[in-house]
Amino acid sequence: MFGVPELDEGVQKGLFYRYQDLAPQLVPLDYTSCPDVKVPYELIGSMPELKDNPFRQRIAQVFSDDGDGHMTLDNFLDMFSVMSEMAPRDLKAYYAFKIYDFNDDGYICAWDLEQTVTKLTRGELSAEEVSLVCEKVLGEADGDHDGRLSLEDFQNMILRAPDFLSTFHIRI
Repeated sequence: MFGVPELDEGVQKGLFYRYQDLAPQLVPLDYTSCPDVKVPYELIGSMPELKDNPFRQRIAQVFSDDGDGHMTLDNFLDMFSVMSEMAPRDLKAYYAFKIYDFNDDGYICAWDLEQTVTKLTRGELSAEEVSLVCEKVLGEADGDHDGRLSLEDFQNMILRAPDFLSTFHIRI
């Protein structure tokens, strides 16, 4: 749906070395000889940029080819490209939507919102408080009133969130 923008060559090279440093025993310095190698999620999720992010596992799942969080170099570069400060708002919104769509059905339903709110608040809200937040979000953002957020509903909600671009990123 959305093409991931190419990072400049210098940034790609630096990210390759970061990727290779995560699993030097798996990733050869001449990556072209083993382009299908994957770094396990356990190593991806422990990176300083992700280790404190409550969505680290979901981010890795969304950017990995088969949804298991294990990443090829291309997956890794795509993740950093989308999460960079330079990525356009629509691209970021598209991937944020995919990250918050925990059941991968193409919509953010009440259950997806509950997962999102629980992760964002690190489990500090009661079930009733989480439910109330989810009802409010659906009430304000569900444009067609079908009880779930489509990508279009989500993008419209993001337009009203000026801090979205500054919070949905990883520094390269």
